Amino acid sequence: MTTEVLDALDKEILDVIQKEIPFVPQPFQAMAEQLGTDEETVLTRLRKMKGDQVRQISAIFDTKALGYQSSLVAARIAPDRLDEVALKVFNQHPGITHNYKRNHDFNLWFTIAVPPNSRLGLEKTVEILGQLADVESIRILPTLKLFKIGVQLDVKKEAKADDKAAPTYTEEMRKAALQKQLSEQDIAVIRELQKDLPLVSRPFDEWAENLNMTTEELLAYAQKLVADNKMRRFSAVLNHRKAGFRANGMGVWNVPAEKAEEIGYKMGSFRAVSHCYLRPTYPDWKYNIFTMVHGRDKEECEAVLQAIEDETGITDRITLYSTKEYKKTRVSYFTPEIYEWEADVIERLNLEKAE
Repeated sequence: MTTEVLDALDKEILDVIQKEIPFVPQPFQAMAEQLGTDEETVLTRLRKMKGDQVRQISAIFDTKALGYQSSLVAARIAPDRLDEVALKVFNQHPGITHNYKRNHDFNLWFTIAVPPNSRLGLEKTVEILGQLADVESIRILPTLKLFKIGVQLDVKKEAKADDKAAPTYTEEMRKAALQKQLSEQDIAVIRELQKDLPLVSRPFDEWAENLNMTTEELLAYAQKLVADNKMRRFSAVLNHRKAGFRANGMGVWNVPAEKAEEIGYKMGSFRAVSHCYLRPTYPDWKYNIFTMVHGRDKEECEAVLQAIEDETGITDRITLYSTKEYKKTRVSYFTPEIYEWEADVIERLNLEKAE
């Protein structure tokens, strides 16, 4: 199925499923009732869109709320080597989930997460990756303040550039989540809920059986993870390009430090902004507020960023567009791959002896 043949009901389904899937034994039946259709119609259409417009349907956890260290990282790499090292070095790290070429001297941008019990930690891991790739420069750009997080694509094309929407997950919610330690049972449930939801009438039954729970017990546990702010929501992640959103513009702004918090919340209030963060600056990187905007084309992204500029009065900004996608996946929490990568690197580089 291509974007051009999506009809009104397809778009309604995409709009609903990216917001939230209800924690009930038959979630697609509940969605069908909301949409005025039947369960089989919803399932049939989702099966056609799966792998195309719909990338994955699963729990969306807050990485830091689970104790992981994570960051955006920018690297400057010789252009003639970029493709090779992006694929052979950076993509091989299991904790790198998004990896893009962007139109800037810092031409490789990726997100990375490492678990609480990582043998290397975030900074050492990034340092090693930079060495393995022989980068010219690499900058860790962690979140200093979260203003907004949560992609909500305007599939039905109803929103205007300056429309506002309150964030569904905040810095305060993340701080509250960190007060609650994860139990072994929490981790076992997280491992199941991060899987791709089967497109069947009762999709949670198999996961509950794997955990020796009833379906109702699993759904109650999932609701508790949301209440504890560990899980942001359970929903679909759309394939932006296949859903018609072919441009993603990372608007980065040079905001005076004393105005950063006020301006950050104002920028994050725009509906079209999916992510808004305060990040550190460096001698070779002056931009401290990052706003991610998805649009059907660059003009749509620029219209939103111009609206932000008009409202805030901040004009010192550039927009970094992804020109090549090397990797886009989800963090796989509490699974063995990252520990295997670390063990291999430590052995290959003889790190423990060196220390």
